[in-house]
Amino acid sequence: MRLSRRGVSLGVEAAFEVMARAHQLERDGRSILYLEAGEPDWPTPSHIIEAGVKALRDGLTRYSASPGNPELRTAIAEHAAERGLRATRANVIVSPGSKLAIFHVLLALLEQGDEALLPDPGYPAYESVATFAGGRAVTYGVHAGRADGIDVAEIASKITTRTRVLILNSPHNPTGSAIGARAIEALAELACRHDLTVISDEIYSRLTFAAGGMPTRSIGALPGMADRTVVVDGFSKAYAMTGWRLGYGIMPAPLAAVVSKLLNNSVACTPEFVQMAGIAALTGPQECVTAMVDELRMRRDLLVGGLNAIDGLVCPTPEGAFYVWPDASKLLAYGGITAEALADRLLEEYGVACLAGSAFGHCGGPHLRFSYTTSRQAITTALERLREALAPIV
Repeated sequence: MRLSRRGVSLGVEAAFEVMARAHQLERDGRSILYLEAGEPDWPTPSHIIEAGVKALRDGLTRYSASPGNPELRTAIAEHAAERGLRATRANVIVSPGSKLAIFHVLLALLEQGDEALLPDPGYPAYESVATFAGGRAVTYGVHAGRADGIDVAEIASKITTRTRVLILNSPHNPTGSAIGARAIEALAELACRHDLTVISDEIYSRLTFAAGGMPTRSIGALPGMADRTVVVDGFSKAYAMTGWRLGYGIMPAPLAAVVSKLLNNSVACTPEFVQMAGIAALTGPQECVTAMVDELRMRRDLLVGGLNAIDGLVCPTPEGAFYVWPDASKLLAYGGITAEALADRLLEEYGVACLAGSAFGHCGGPHLRFSYTTSRQAITTALERLREALAPIV
């Protein structure tokens, strides 16, 4: 059997591989602390579960429309107003997870040789899918602890006549940095001047530690941007619904029509009972999100403080999402090891699952990523094990 080059070369998300190794170690009797995956440890709120169960009992187990249930699409469009977006049902497509929305949008936008500007470090699916779609990935830097996390001038310098797409992610995975209002305005001006389509991944928009805890205004809300912006979001993070697989994209109606055809030809539709749960999430009580953010802030402060107390680690305080991105350059130099080797050692010998920075691009090399989606007690224990593991190195 001859396999296609595009299939063989397609990248994967390292978090799932590390998670599988960690689960196997746990099955072998090891005590494992899971700080590798971006998966909230909260249960899905009960009113959301009940809506899904009711839909199953009501017989909503058949095919639904490829772009999504009309009621859910309307609820998403109305909910988007909190980010300043003006949308109708025609602008919304629903997909089994936000990753599939990104996949289909890039397939719909990129021709062979088109360039896509994307963050490095960044969510690995961006580069994998852009390349799979025939495009060329051109990266720009993201810097934890720096105002805005990005350099607009650097992004501008990398725009060519082949650049078609600019991918943004704020709050950002893996650094937790957020793009400020002035930088967003400058990026919007760049997009208009160079006729770029912006894909704004806002999956962590509800998980921000800014005053008031509300999402910042989306780039799609700025003048001239509604017709050139795709906002990608989903229910996995803010509503603890990772396994439900429910995401969406808000985009110009002509693009939504193409993405709907791609969904029709791939997954056909998103399960109806899952979409009913999504309606309950958006229209029901939001205290569950507020409580999550409050707890995440405490976990963040505990983990950042503990990491910065370890010689050889420098950990900026993230502004959103639920990741920390410590720079381990000094530590790695002391020990003469790589971040990959260190992450492997932490898992295999000390039961702390985390990710090496290289899982997020070439610029991630000297970093580690820890997710604080586990309990404060687990974080405290993980810090104890980290101090034990790293003491011989420093």
